[in-house]
Amino acid sequence: PGQPPAPPAGSAPGPARPGTKRLPRAIVVGVKKGGTRAVLEVIRVHPDVRALGTEPHFFDRNYHRGLEWYRSLMPRTLDSQITVEKTPSYFVTKEAPRRIFNMSRDTKLIVVVRNPVTRAISDYTQTLSKKPDIPTFEGLTFRNRSLGLVDTSWNAIRIGMYAVHLESWLQYFPLSQIHFVSGEKLITDPAGEMGKVQDFLGIKRVITDKHFYFNKTKGFPCLKKSESSGLPRCLGKSKGRTHVQIDPEVIEQLRDFYRPYNIKFYETVGQDFRWE
Repeated sequence: PGQPPAPPAGSAPGPARPGTKRLPRAIVVGVKKGGTRAVLEVIRVHPDVRALGTEPHFFDRNYHRGLEWYRSLMPRTLDSQITVEKTPSYFVTKEAPRRIFNMSRDTKLIVVVRNPVTRAISDYTQTLSKKPDIPTFEGLTFRNRSLGLVDTSWNAIRIGMYAVHLESWLQYFPLSQIHFVSGEKLITDPAGEMGKVQDFLGIKRVITDKHFYFNKTKGFPCLKKSESSGLPRCLGKSKGRTHVQIDPEVIEQLRDFYRPYNIKFYETVGQDFRWE
Protein backbone atom coordinates (compact mmCIF):
# COMPACT_ATOMS: atom_id res chain seq x y z
CA PRO A 1 0.00 0.00 0.00
CA GLY A 2 0.99 3.61 -0.48
CA GLN A 3 2.69 2.78 -3.79
CA PRO A 4 1.78 5.22 -6.58
CA PRO A 5 -0.04 3.50 -9.44
CA ALA A 6 2.28 2.29 -12.16
CA PRO A 7 2.11 4.45 -15.30
CA PRO A 8 0.29 2.81 -18.22
CA ALA A 9 2.53 0.61 -20.34
CA GLY A 10 4.38 2.39 -23.12
CA SER A 11 4.01 5.85 -21.66
CA ALA A 12 7.15 7.88 -21.06
CA PRO A 13 7.55 10.79 -18.66
CA GLY A 14 7.23 14.12 -20.43
CA PRO A 15 7.20 14.67 -24.18
CA ALA A 16 10.09 12.29 -24.91
CA ARG A 17 10.33 11.29 -28.55
CA PRO A 18 10.09 7.59 -29.27
CA GLY A 19 13.19 5.85 -30.53
CA THR A 20 16.82 5.62 -29.56
CA LYS A 21 19.84 7.87 -29.91
CA ARG A 22 22.20 6.11 -32.30
CA LEU A 23 25.58 6.90 -33.79
CA PRO A 24 25.23 8.22 -37.35
CA ARG A 25 25.12 5.74 -40.21
CA ALA A 26 25.92 8.50 -42.68
CA ILE A 27 28.05 11.63 -42.33
CA VAL A 28 28.37 14.62 -44.65
CA VAL A 29 32.14 15.01 -44.23
CA GLY A 30 32.81 17.86 -46.64
CA VAL A 31 33.51 20.30 -48.05
CA LYS A 32 33.25 23.77 -46.58
CA LYS A 33 31.32 26.17 -48.89
CA GLY A 34 30.37 23.28 -51.16
CA GLY A 35 26.67 23.07 -50.37
CA THR A 36 26.67 20.82 -47.30
CA ARG A 37 23.98 22.79 -45.45
CA ALA A 38 21.68 22.54 -48.47
CA VAL A 39 22.18 18.76 -48.66
CA LEU A 40 21.45 18.38 -44.95
CA GLU A 41 18.34 20.58 -45.00
CA VAL A 42 16.93 18.69 -47.98
CA ILE A 43 17.74 15.16 -46.85
CA ARG A 44 16.19 15.70 -43.42
CA VAL A 45 12.81 16.25 -45.09
CA HIS A 46 12.87 12.51 -45.81
CA PRO A 47 10.80 10.54 -43.29
CA ASP A 48 13.51 7.88 -43.00
CA VAL A 49 16.22 10.39 -42.08
CA ARG A 50 16.86 12.24 -38.83
CA ALA A 51 19.66 14.76 -38.83
CA LEU A 52 21.57 16.74 -36.27
CA GLY A 53 21.03 20.44 -37.06
CA THR A 54 24.33 21.76 -35.76
CA GLU A 55 27.86 20.66 -36.65
CA PRO A 56 29.18 18.53 -33.77
CA HIS A 57 32.85 18.67 -34.90
CA PHE A 58 33.36 15.40 -33.06
CA PHE A 59 35.99 13.77 -35.27
CA ASP A 60 38.13 16.90 -35.45
CA ARG A 61 37.74 19.08 -32.31
CA ASN A 62 35.75 17.09 -29.76
CA TYR A 63 37.08 13.57 -30.14
CA HIS A 64 38.42 13.54 -26.58
CA ARG A 65 34.83 13.73 -25.30
CA GLY A 66 34.19 10.18 -26.40
CA LEU A 67 31.58 8.33 -28.44
CA GLU A 68 28.91 8.41 -25.75
CA TRP A 69 29.04 12.21 -25.70
CA TYR A 70 28.73 12.15 -29.49
CA ARG A 71 25.80 9.74 -29.34
CA SER A 72 24.04 11.93 -26.77
CA LEU A 73 23.86 14.78 -29.32
CA MET A 74 22.01 12.67 -31.86
CA PRO A 75 18.29 12.87 -32.54
CA ARG A 76 16.21 9.86 -31.56
CA THR A 77 15.46 7.45 -34.37
CA LEU A 78 13.22 4.50 -35.03
CA ASP A 79 14.75 1.27 -36.38
CA SER A 80 13.72 2.27 -39.89
CA GLN A 81 15.46 5.66 -39.75
CA ILE A 82 19.02 6.73 -40.56
CA THR A 83 20.89 9.21 -38.36
CA VAL A 84 22.93 11.80 -40.30
CA GLU A 85 25.31 14.54 -39.18
CA LYS A 86 27.41 16.99 -41.13
CA THR A 87 30.73 18.65 -40.32
CA PRO A 88 32.46 19.84 -43.51
CA SER A 89 35.90 20.21 -41.92
CA TYR A 90 36.19 16.42 -41.47
CA PHE A 91 37.24 16.03 -45.11
CA VAL A 92 40.48 17.92 -44.52
CA THR A 93 41.17 16.51 -41.04
CA LYS A 94 44.01 13.99 -41.11
CA GLU A 95 42.65 11.83 -38.25
CA ALA A 96 38.98 11.86 -39.28
CA PRO A 97 39.01 8.84 -41.66
CA ARG A 98 40.63 6.57 -39.08
CA ARG A 99 38.40 7.81 -36.28
CA ILE A 100 35.20 7.34 -38.27
CA PHE A 101 36.40 3.90 -39.40
CA ASN A 102 36.98 2.99 -35.75
CA MET A 103 33.40 4.01 -34.93
CA SER A 104 32.01 1.95 -37.81
CA ARG A 105 33.68 0.73 -40.96
CA ASP A 106 30.22 0.73 -42.61
CA THR A 107 29.68 4.49 -42.25
CA LYS A 108 28.45 6.07 -45.47
CA LEU A 109 30.27 9.27 -46.37
CA ILE A 110 28.90 12.16 -48.40
CA VAL A 111 31.22 14.79 -49.87
CA VAL A 112 29.74 17.86 -51.53
CA VAL A 113 32.33 19.25 -53.93
CA ARG A 114 32.35 22.43 -55.96
CA ASN A 115 34.70 24.12 -58.41
CA PRO A 116 37.74 24.75 -56.15
CA VAL A 117 38.27 28.27 -57.52
CA THR A 118 34.73 29.45 -56.77
CA ARG A 119 34.86 27.53 -53.50
CA ALA A 120 37.98 29.46 -52.44
CA ILE A 121 36.39 32.80 -53.36
CA SER A 122 33.25 31.85 -51.42
CA ASP A 123 35.38 30.86 -48.44
CA TYR A 124 37.24 34.17 -48.57
CA THR A 125 33.94 36.08 -48.92
CA GLN A 126 32.64 34.39 -45.76
CA THR A 127 35.80 35.22 -43.79
CA LEU A 128 35.74 38.81 -45.05
CA SER A 129 32.18 39.26 -43.75
CA LYS A 130 33.45 38.39 -40.27
CA LYS A 131 36.89 40.03 -40.42
CA PRO A 132 36.84 43.03 -42.78
CA ASP A 133 40.53 43.78 -42.10
CA ILE A 134 42.05 40.68 -43.70
CA PRO A 135 44.44 41.02 -46.67
CA THR A 136 43.15 40.85 -50.25
CA PHE A 137 42.28 37.51 -51.86
CA GLU A 138 45.25 37.90 -54.21
CA GLY A 139 47.58 38.64 -51.30
CA LEU A 140 46.54 35.47 -49.49
CA THR A 141 46.50 33.27 -52.61
CA PHE A 142 50.11 33.71 -53.72
CA ARG A 143 53.43 33.22 -52.03
CA ASN A 144 54.85 34.87 -55.14
CA ARG A 145 52.39 36.35 -57.60
CA SER A 146 54.83 37.03 -60.46
CA LEU A 147 56.10 33.45 -60.29
CA GLY A 148 52.53 32.24 -59.91
CA LEU A 149 53.42 30.37 -56.71
CA VAL A 150 50.22 29.52 -54.89
CA ASP A 151 50.26 29.40 -51.09
CA THR A 152 48.91 25.92 -50.36
CA SER A 153 49.11 26.50 -46.63
CA TRP A 154 46.17 28.90 -46.84
CA ASN A 155 43.11 26.88 -45.88
CA ALA A 156 40.90 28.42 -48.58
CA ILE A 157 43.31 27.06 -51.21
CA ARG A 158 44.15 23.80 -49.48
CA ILE A 159 40.56 22.59 -49.07
CA GLY A 160 40.03 22.58 -52.87
CA MET A 161 42.90 20.12 -53.46
CA TYR A 162 40.33 17.33 -53.28
CA ALA A 163 42.51 14.57 -54.74
CA VAL A 164 45.07 15.06 -51.96
CA HIS A 165 42.52 14.82 -49.13
CA LEU A 166 40.68 11.92 -50.73
CA GLU A 167 43.78 9.74 -50.50
CA SER A 168 43.58 9.63 -46.68
CA TRP A 169 39.94 8.51 -46.87
CA LEU A 170 40.69 5.76 -49.38
CA GLN A 171 43.14 4.22 -46.92
CA TYR A 172 40.11 3.33 -44.77
CA PHE A 173 37.00 3.38 -46.95
CA PRO A 174 36.23 1.94 -50.39
CA LEU A 175 34.95 4.38 -53.02
CA SER A 176 31.61 2.55 -52.92
CA GLN A 177 31.06 4.02 -49.44
CA ILE A 178 31.77 7.60 -50.49
CA HIS A 179 29.23 9.57 -52.48
CA PHE A 180 30.21 12.80 -54.23
CA VAL A 181 27.58 15.49 -54.73
CA SER A 182 28.18 18.20 -57.32
CA GLY A 183 27.66 21.58 -55.68
CA GLU A 184 26.88 23.02 -59.12
CA LYS A 185 24.21 20.42 -59.96
CA LEU A 186 22.71 20.90 -56.52
CA ILE A 187 21.68 24.32 -57.84
CA THR A 188 20.80 23.45 -61.45
CA ASP A 189 19.16 20.05 -60.77
CA PRO A 190 18.51 19.64 -57.04
CA ALA A 191 16.02 16.79 -57.44
CA GLY A 192 18.37 14.76 -59.64
CA GLU A 193 21.34 15.29 -57.33
CA MET A 194 19.30 14.49 -54.21
CA GLY A 195 17.81 11.45 -55.94
CA LYS A 196 21.32 10.00 -56.14
CA VAL A 197 21.91 10.79 -52.46
CA GLN A 198 18.74 8.90 -51.51
CA ASP A 199 19.85 5.91 -53.63
CA PHE A 200 23.25 5.97 -51.94
CA LEU A 201 21.64 5.97 -48.49
CA GLY A 202 19.42 3.07 -49.55
CA ILE A 203 16.18 4.94 -48.94
CA LYS A 204 13.18 5.49 -51.23
CA ARG A 205 13.29 8.45 -53.62
CA VAL A 206 10.74 10.48 -51.69
CA ILE A 207 12.33 13.88 -52.35
CA THR A 208 11.64 14.80 -55.98
CA ASP A 209 11.29 17.96 -58.07
CA LYS A 210 7.89 18.50 -56.40
CA HIS A 211 9.83 19.55 -53.28
CA PHE A 212 11.69 22.46 -54.88
CA TYR A 213 10.99 25.84 -56.37
CA PHE A 214 13.54 28.25 -57.80
CA ASN A 215 13.91 31.43 -55.79
CA LYS A 216 14.90 34.24 -58.17
CA THR A 217 16.06 36.59 -55.41
CA LYS A 218 18.34 34.00 -53.84
CA GLY A 219 19.43 32.60 -57.17
CA PHE A 220 19.00 29.02 -56.04
CA PRO A 221 16.38 26.38 -55.34
CA CYS A 222 14.45 26.35 -52.07
CA LEU A 223 12.34 23.72 -50.37
CA LYS A 224 8.58 24.09 -50.55
CA LYS A 225 8.23 22.66 -47.04
CA SER A 226 10.74 22.25 -44.25
CA GLU A 227 10.98 19.29 -41.90
CA SER A 228 9.57 21.07 -38.89
CA SER A 229 7.20 23.87 -39.81
CA GLY A 230 5.75 22.89 -43.16
CA LEU A 231 6.57 26.39 -44.41
CA PRO A 232 8.78 27.13 -47.41
CA ARG A 233 12.43 26.91 -46.46
CA CYS A 234 15.27 28.81 -48.09
CA LEU A 235 18.77 28.77 -46.69
CA GLY A 236 19.63 31.64 -44.36
CA LYS A 237 21.02 35.10 -45.08
CA SER A 238 24.59 33.86 -44.84
CA LYS A 239 24.03 31.65 -47.90
CA GLY A 240 24.38 32.91 -51.44
CA ARG A 241 26.44 35.98 -50.59
CA THR A 242 27.65 38.06 -53.51
CA HIS A 243 31.25 37.07 -54.11
CA VAL A 244 34.11 39.53 -53.99
CA GLN A 245 35.27 40.60 -57.45
CA ILE A 246 38.61 38.96 -58.26
CA ASP A 247 41.05 39.94 -61.01
CA PRO A 248 40.39 37.50 -63.94
CA GLU A 249 44.14 36.88 -64.26
CA VAL A 250 44.22 35.59 -60.67
CA ILE A 251 41.31 33.28 -61.46
CA GLU A 252 43.18 32.01 -64.52
CA GLN A 253 46.30 31.30 -62.44
CA LEU A 254 44.21 29.46 -59.85
CA ARG A 255 42.51 27.42 -62.57
CA ASP A 256 45.92 26.34 -63.81
CA PHE A 257 46.97 25.49 -60.28
CA TYR A 258 43.94 23.30 -59.59
CA ARG A 259 43.74 21.62 -63.02
CA PRO A 260 46.09 18.68 -62.25
CA TYR A 261 44.38 18.10 -58.88
CA ASN A 262 40.94 18.19 -60.53
CA ILE A 263 41.95 15.73 -63.23
CA LYS A 264 43.39 13.36 -60.65
CA PHE A 265 40.19 13.70 -58.61
CA TYR A 266 37.96 12.96 -61.64
CA GLU A 267 40.05 9.91 -62.46
CA THR A 268 40.01 8.61 -58.88
CA VAL A 269 36.24 8.94 -58.38
CA GLY A 270 35.29 8.13 -61.98
CA GLN A 271 33.22 11.27 -62.34
CA ASP A 272 33.87 14.43 -64.38
CA PHE A 273 32.65 17.52 -62.56
CA ARG A 274 33.33 19.79 -65.56
CA TRP A 275 35.24 22.46 -63.67
CA GLU A 276 37.67 23.03 -66.52
